[in-house]
Amino acid sequence: MDRPAELANGVQAELDRRHRMTALTIHSLLVATPLLSLIVFAGKGYLYPHDNPSVDVTWKIFVVILGLGSIVLRRTRFAAMRLKDIGALRGAIGLIITLEKTTLQLAILGAVIAVMGFICTLMTGNPRYTYGAGLVAIVVLLYCYPTKTSWRRTVQQFAQE
Repeated sequence: MDRPAELANGVQAELDRRHRMTALTIHSLLVATPLLSLIVFAGKGYLYPHDNPSVDVTWKIFVVILGLGSIVLRRTRFAAMRLKDIGALRGAIGLIITLEKTTLQLAILGAVIAVMGFICTLMTGNPRYTYGAGLVAIVVLLYCYPTKTSWRRTVQQFAQE
């Protein structure tokens, strides 16, 4: 059974709309994450460093778990069998909604990592928490960035007519 090269107009319009909003959200988070680092850099004179071993350990565990968890979540949610089932049960629009929700959930994980680093910096006065968490958050955000061609290819491959 040959798949058509183009999606139906309604499906293509929905894919374009949801992709644009998702990409805009991730772009916004990609701008906001370095801004947290800039705020910390600019406010260095107002931070009073003091050691807090419990914050240090918590930050390390938190960043590792959420960073690796985002990879596991993406691979699980975008597994071929799962997408095939969603395409069969909900059709093309349901598949697009799933792509959008999963991508936004991953972006939220990246934002939570960045904010947690900023909070740890405010608690301890150590800017490395914001810088390190910001770096991990940017990697997560770039990892989950949606490309329209991959979404279109996924819908063409897994959506049932």
